[in-house]
Amino acid sequence: MVAYQEFVSLSRSLDSEERGSAAHLSALAYLNHVGPADEQAALYAALIGFLDDPSVKVRAALAYGLLHSSEAPRPIMLALLHDSAIIARAVMQYSPVLIDADLIGLIKALDLSMLVAVSQRARLSPRLAAAIVARGHNSVTLRLLRRMDIALGDALLSELATSLAEQAEMRGALLARKDLPAAARLLLVQKVTEALRGARIVKGALPEDRLARVLRDSCDTALTAIGEREAGRAGGGYVAALIGTDRVNTRVLLHAVVTGHVMFFADCLAELAQTPRAKVFTLLENGSRVALNALFSRCGLGEGVRNLLARLVLHARATDLADDAGARHYVVTALTEELIAEHGGVIPEELEEAFAYLSEQNILLARKAARGVMAAFAQDAVTPMALPAGMADQQLALPAA
Repeated sequence: MVAYQEFVSLSRSLDSEERGSAAHLSALAYLNHVGPADEQAALYAALIGFLDDPSVKVRAALAYGLLHSSEAPRPIMLALLHDSAIIARAVMQYSPVLIDADLIGLIKALDLSMLVAVSQRARLSPRLAAAIVARGHNSVTLRLLRRMDIALGDALLSELATSLAEQAEMRGALLARKDLPAAARLLLVQKVTEALRGARIVKGALPEDRLARVLRDSCDTALTAIGEREAGRAGGGYVAALIGTDRVNTRVLLHAVVTGHVMFFADCLAELAQTPRAKVFTLLENGSRVALNALFSRCGLGEGVRNLLARLVLHARATDLADDAGARHYVVTALTEELIAEHGGVIPEELEEAFAYLSEQNILLARKAARGVMAAFAQDAVTPMALPAGMADQQLALPAA
């Protein structure tokens, strides 16, 4: 324990190191004091005195002693906040005493290093985060986006998704956030698709028509997957916005069921038919084909599409379309064959889009199902696959070089 006379000697020393020790000891003594009020007042006065010390080292030692405590005196921390840059940055980043009102007015004039310090505070309110983002420093904005503990708010995230959608690093940080609004996520997925379509390595890997099909299928999957996640959220408005911009069509409805995103499918039907969601679920789970047709008719769908969707729903009741690629392939194959048989190979114009979608999916799902079958066979097979008789010893004749 330091005696009072020794403390006085340290605090009046010509050596800044010794005065710094006295300042740090004063800070610790103030924070841990449990004695009379007049002693607390004397310690407080000593802290105030060190604020006027001409040495940055002394004031820094004072700040270091008080920096992480929520019991530090506000007037002293505010004074240190306007001290030299090295002290102000530390106080701005670490002091829990400071509140939004202390910082919000300073943010407009802070330099980049100070903005970084604010962005690294343990707690940031959405208002303070928005003020930091408004400064327009992308490096600082990226830091905030990568902090999942900060609630940035739907409005700010949507604004950032719109303004920063062309920057790949920003897109990645935004898409990694679970609180990103559904509409903003879909917008970023579309930007990613455009970027992939224009990338030389992607364009060189696939023929143009196949690349277009792959990207379109991926976009449809993203659209329905986002809808599945948003399904049932009060006031989300995701499905309503899609319908308002004509993004929900026969292809999207088919894709929602084929990929197992039935919650999104039900939300689309409820919005199109202006029917309670619970009633739509009941019809999808237990309704007869006639009842399903009536529901689809209320959605404004044509007769051919109504019949196709009714068949798809009936097939989906008996299979696991969410996780089983083989089941998906079976259902899509069955629907395709039923359409060909019903219309004698001449598909009506109303169903051309749906038939083209089913044909695309048939190829994709056949590949997925085959990969799963071959993998399972390789794990279970205990003997080599037997070749047809006469082929085992057959030699391949290679042309001369």
